[in-house]
Amino acid sequence: MDTHVPQLPPIQVTELDLDGPGGAVLSFGPALDAAEPATEGDMYALVRLRGRPAATIVCHVPPGEDPATTVAAAARAHLKGIRPAGDERTAGPADGPPPRVSVVVATRERADQLARALDSLLAQDHPDFEILVVDNAPVTGATQDLVEHKYADRVRYARETVPGLAIAHNRGVAVAGGEVIAFTDDDVVADRRWLSALTAPFAADPGLGCTTGLILPAKLGTPAQILLESHGGFAKGFAPRTYDPADPPADEPLFPFTAGSFGSGANMAFRAAALRAIGGFDPATGTGTPARGGDDLYAFVSVLAAGHRLRYTPEALVWHHHRETWRDLTNQAYGYGAGLTAYLTALLVRRPALLPALLRKLPRGLVHARTITAHRDSGGAVVPGAHGTQDHPWPRHLSRLERRGMLAGPLGYARARRRVRGVPLPWDRENR
Repeated sequence: MDTHVPQLPPIQVTELDLDGPGGAVLSFGPALDAAEPATEGDMYALVRLRGRPAATIVCHVPPGEDPATTVAAAARAHLKGIRPAGDERTAGPADGPPPRVSVVVATRERADQLARALDSLLAQDHPDFEILVVDNAPVTGATQDLVEHKYADRVRYARETVPGLAIAHNRGVAVAGGEVIAFTDDDVVADRRWLSALTAPFAADPGLGCTTGLILPAKLGTPAQILLESHGGFAKGFAPRTYDPADPPADEPLFPFTAGSFGSGANMAFRAAALRAIGGFDPATGTGTPARGGDDLYAFVSVLAAGHRLRYTPEALVWHHHRETWRDLTNQAYGYGAGLTAYLTALLVRRPALLPALLRKLPRGLVHARTITAHRDSGGAVVPGAHGTQDHPWPRHLSRLERRGMLAGPLGYARARRRVRGVPLPWDRENR
């Protein structure tokens, strides 16, 4: 088995803000405040244009050169001839104040990471929001102690004893008081405008059911982190896009079943009424269950199938701490494959009205999924951060693991479904 771990030097993660595609440097520095100052070496940079995320680049800063000057030159060259996305900051003009938002963070025994995430959430510029931590199947009191002592009166705490990310999210849905419910993970640091950017489209578009945002790497310090980001990571690009079931996109013939292109669970929000109307997340999906994932994909497709629109907005940015070890990456590769077919199985089981469309598109969908994993086996590309680019060869055994996961996903979903059979949904328990 090809299990050789590539030797890749660390890449510094930075931010550069320019006064236009060819403009002066407004600011430059490490992406996160706690990071070391930028120096010589390989550098990954988020390029902003007057604060707005516009691109990512990778460049090398030679010894003795000024990092800001070098990165700015590379950014200007990259942006030359590229038409920046429009200047609109929401889906359209909003009427009235922004909606009240509940931010749900599901976690399990990661109090140190959670504190970092909560600090960034409490610094959001949104005028009206609450933060709710859902402690999923805890084995210690560390999370509850953190929330009730360090964040008393600023963060709400809820416990969900049944393991699984989807059912933990459903616990958040059951007790959330916001008109919009946003979800993120305990291993992110949210940009200060994240919540405002993620939720503003709901005020502008009454038919909107879901929004997603941009996810970039907080660190690229290990081969596993670099390889994951080089082969797509979680980024979905820098162009805002609205997905409308009444007007399917011509460039996505498998729509809406290519849900992975819409966004990811670490950065998503739903109109609360729309999410509750579809029954929330399927409790037999997600991390912490034999299904291994697919909870976010299931929710995206279900909201679209109910007639709501979905908006991807790259201004809603979070920095994600990718897992660091090679074992983490192998587990992730398998889990991606399993989560994909688990979510498709969930659609078949729980939304049989989608069966005819799914069956028509399923053969092409499986070919598409097989192509994605096979495509990773070759090398050569431009920069990490754009989905599907390949700076470093993707080990074939990771592709094989992903395919094995795809084969195991339906069985994993069936096992998870048996585990939660008879377990009341959180809102049913709330009403007892």
